[in-house]
Parts: sequence; structure tokens; C-alpha cells
Amino acid sequence: MKTNPVFALFLLATAAPALIAEEPVDLQAIHRLRTEALTNSKVMEHLLYLTDVNGPRMAGSPGYATASEWVMKRMKEYGFAEVKQEKFPFGRGWTYSRFSAHMIEPSYQPLIGYPIAWTSGTNGVVTGAPILAPMKTEDDLKKWKGKLKGAIVLTEAPRDVAMHLTAQGRRYSDSDLDSQQSAPEPGVTPTRAGMPAMGSPEFAALRAFRRKLDTFLMEEEVAVIIGSGTRGDGGTVFAQGTRTGRDIKTKIGPTQITLTAEHYNRIARLLDKKIPVKLELEVKARVIEDVTDSMNTFAELPGTGSKKDEVVMLGGHLDSWHTGTGATDDGAGCAVVMEAMRILKASGLKLNRTVRMGLWGAEEQGIIGSKEYVKAHFADSTKMELKPEHAKISGYFNLDNGTGKIRGIYLQGNDMMRPIFQSWFAPFKDLGASAITIRDTGGTDHLSFDAVGIPGFQFVQDPMEYETRTHHSNMDVYDSVQKGDMMQASAIMAAFVYMTANREEMLPRKPLPKPTPERRFGEDGPAPSAGTN
Repeated sequence: MKTNPVFALFLLATAAPALIAEEPVDLQAIHRLRTEALTNSKVMEHLLYLTDVNGPRMAGSPGYATASEWVMKRMKEYGFAEVKQEKFPFGRGWTYSRFSAHMIEPSYQPLIGYPIAWTSGTNGVVTGAPILAPMKTEDDLKKWKGKLKGAIVLTEAPRDVAMHLTAQGRRYSDSDLDSQQSAPEPGVTPTRAGMPAMGSPEFAALRAFRRKLDTFLMEEEVAVIIGSGTRGDGGTVFAQGTRTGRDIKTKIGPTQITLTAEHYNRIARLLDKKIPVKLELEVKARVIEDVTDSMNTFAELPGTGSKKDEVVMLGGHLDSWHTGTGATDDGAGCAVVMEAMRILKASGLKLNRTVRMGLWGAEEQGIIGSKEYVKAHFADSTKMELKPEHAKISGYFNLDNGTGKIRGIYLQGNDMMRPIFQSWFAPFKDLGASAITIRDTGGTDHLSFDAVGIPGFQFVQDPMEYETRTHHSNMDVYDSVQKGDMMQASAIMAAFVYMTANREEMLPRKPLPKPTPERRFGEDGPAPSAGTN
């Protein structure tokens, strides 16, 4: 018998939904969680204590340890179980207590800037005439050899500061989200603008030269290295860390500072015109040699059902850089995670599986804290020998892209999760969240879980001013965070964790990855004075 092809296609289309069981959603539970998140929020209070009170939380610093203690105190007050720290090896700590920079001649100007993490202090006030000595090649090193001892050196050429003709902050449009939901072009490796592709000969050559430059400046016994970083203007300073400072086996080099581009450029222009310049600088910094561990911070909401020995995890990274107060990176994520835990507890809803919060240390130095936790509890990605706990974790949800509201989620290549997340996002479509993309996203702690075959996910968030103004800058402060976005994210995080905890089956997993060589992130940043890890 001949079948009408149009009718056959109709039958296939109508039958297709039946082939995929619809993911159940407990709408009453979602209503309770959403109501608690949007009408009784404490998320900005968490953020205020993390940022305004505790301040910068650089891994290995006293400020980080104090913030971890505060988190544990707050979670104990809320009545959570298994509130604790787990230590991991990190390296040297560092902190600073004073920075002062002034141009004295040809006219006075206070200078906006910051020291680089793990820099040495100046041992008092340093006053002198700076030298403009951009160094990009080995010929430059030969040119300046023997001429820089005790000098204040500007190691970069002036950087163009373009007028901003478009807003630095934005939310995703519908077309932006549609574009993200399309699969990436096969065989195309994304690259960072202005940087050679990682693993390329150009990248290797750049790394090798930077190491030589570090060694050269140390051997020349330079007094102070000044740079303007690789980006930022309008008083925004992106200052991170030296490339080797936390390694206890390496020598601490000269004092390094970063100035805002406009102030750096003024000094460079004057020097280029042979006009005498006099600077006065002081950095009080302390390298911490006797404490070489950092820690992750945990709290649990125990499950009460038949699967209470299984775990669902959520987290963000507690550490930050030192110039701002780590509000968007990643105080916002930590505050949302703490709030999601509070919402789950306050709702009184029963959880079949145990929910565990993890706030990670040393993410900024290469997702070290979460990687060490995963290695200790689940598997070492370089060996892929699974520990018993590996079979007991359903999934991990991470938030670490600033203040922007959740707009969707990255599947991290796990397309089996698509219909599940579609159902889970449905009650939050009116809050702007529904995008699901097969794409991977990198640079944060869900990667540690994904690397050993545990379903690990990072949410898609509105970009806001994250990359343009706040990420790793002195503008990463409480005022950059949007309250409504935080409340929305808290509701969605709590709901996704709840539905994972009470789902009949654990989240579907991709095939186990093969063992991979350990990759150390962030060893080689831009110029010494930019100091990126």
C-alpha cells in the first residue's frame, strides 16, 4: 500500500513527543521557592558582607580566610549541616596595606593605580625620574641591558584610549540568545581577541619571551615596574598577579604597579618629549611564606528520602582579585548560592538527595580549589580512576559570570539534558530565562566536574559590564551588582537544585572522558606590569 508522504510526516511529527517522556516539574514547589526568593530575599545582604565588610578575597590572603570564616558562621546560623573547610595546597599568600602614587613634576597629580599581586613592597617611599623602556623583543632587552638598575621603568608603549560610542553594559537581546543556541561551527576553535591561539607557535613564543622579560627585569635590579595593563580606561584599572609569585620555589621580583591608562599615557608622552618627570611611589606589601594552603568552604542540606546518600552540588568561587571587592567576580555567584541554600531550607520542602554547597578557593589561579576537591572526592582527571563518591553525585550547578540575570544554561556538550532543562525553565520564562545552548563555556569551576564525567553546568547570564568594566578591575564592587538580577538567579538556582535532588534518576551523563594531561591555567599573563593569572 502506498503511503501519502505528507501524511507520513504528520504521523511522525505527532508521534515524536511520545518518544520522549516529558520531564515532570513540581509546580507547587517551584511556586514556594520562587515566592521566597522574590519576596523575602537576603541575597544582597550576603553580598554586602562578602564585599563591603570582608573586602577583597585573594586566595592565600588573610581576607580570604576571614571571608571563609564568615560564610561558615552565616551558614551555621541558618542551621545547615556539615559546615566546614577543606584545605588544599596553593603556594605563597600575599596581601598589601598601602599604595600611594604621585607625579611631582612637571606638575602635581595623584595617580590612579594598584600594585600587582605577589609584588614586593618598596621599603619606603621611592622618588625618582621614570624611564620609558617598552620591551617587546629580545633586541629591546639587549638595548636596555645594564641601564635600569634602581630605576622606575615604564615597560609598555602608550596604549590608545578610544572614545566609547556604545554603552559598555548590555543585556542579551532575543537575537543574541537565538545565536547562542545554535551549535558552533564544526572545526572552528574560538580565539581570544588580540592574542595568538593557545598551543600555537606564536603563543609559545610569547610565553617564552615573557619569561625572559621577567628574568631580565629581576637581574637588572629594577626598583619599580609600571604598566597600564592590557585594557581599561576612565579610571578603571585591571591589575591581577605576577606570573610566578605564588610558587614558593621562585624569587619575588621588583615592585610592580599598574596605572590607569590615561595617567600612564601622560607620563609616557612627557618622557617621549624629553620633559623631566618626577614620581613618588610607595607600596607596603607582604608575601606570606608560612601558610601555603588555601581552602574550600562547604555546607549541606541533608536529604531525607531514599536517595539521601546521593548529592547535588551548587557553587561559585569565593576568591577574588585585590583591586575591587570581588562583587561580580564572584561575590554575586557566592551570594546567589548561599541564598539558594537559604531558600531551600526556608521553604520546608523535602529533599530526596542531599544538597551540598561548595564555595571554591583559588579559581582565579586556574580553578585550583574545585579541581583539588574533585580529585580528592571523585576522580583525578589525569588518571580517571573513579572513587566511590563519583557514582553518588547527580550534578553540579555553577554561577560565575557577574551580576547579569540568568538567561539560560550551557549544556557543555550534554544534549541529553536539553529536554530536562526545557521543562525546568518553563516556569521561569516570564523572568527571561529559557535559552539552552549545546556550547561549552570555560574558565570556571564547572569544568572540574565535567573533566571527570560529572554533569557540570554554568548558567548563561546577561553580560552587563562584566567584561568591559568589572571583571578583575577596581570597579568590581557592590554598586556594580543588580538586586533584581540576583533575586531572579537565586530563584532559578534553588529550583534547579531542588528538581535535581528530587528527580527519580540522576542526571544523564556523557561517556567518561579519557585521562588528560594536567593543564595549568594562567601561568603566563600579558606584560609583567599587567600581571594576569
